[in-house]
Amino acid sequence: MRNERMKKGEERLREVDGHAGENVIASLSGIAPDVGKYIIEFAFGDVYCRDGLSLQEREMITITSLLTAGGCEPQLEVHINGSLNVGISPDKIIETFIQCIPYTGFPKVLNAVGVAKKIFKDRNITL
Repeated sequence: MRNERMKKGEERLREVDGHAGENVIASLSGIAPDVGKYIIEFAFGDVYCRDGLSLQEREMITITSLLTAGGCEPQLEVHINGSLNVGISPDKIIETFIQCIPYTGFPKVLNAVGVAKKIFKDRNITL
């Protein structure tokens, strides 16, 4: 029987990341299923379901954190899509990245913009 955290997490994961999130969890099933469980229960069941921030604010923080960390392009791809899914405009995503330039530098921002460019093309989004 699935616990309440798992149910809430699965619902929120679908709401934010859709098939991309489900694909991440599925990719872990044969090698690290507990990591998938932690993503669902903790990240999406606990953190993403908290009061205090909207889903848009949570996704903006997430894409900023991933950009800042660097080397997280696959996760950034999932969360740029998630940002679009929860109603953040493409212009706002790019503006969020621009805001990071003074703090993280051009290389990380250029990497994030490159990921966004691919996603926007795949989703037929023009700026």
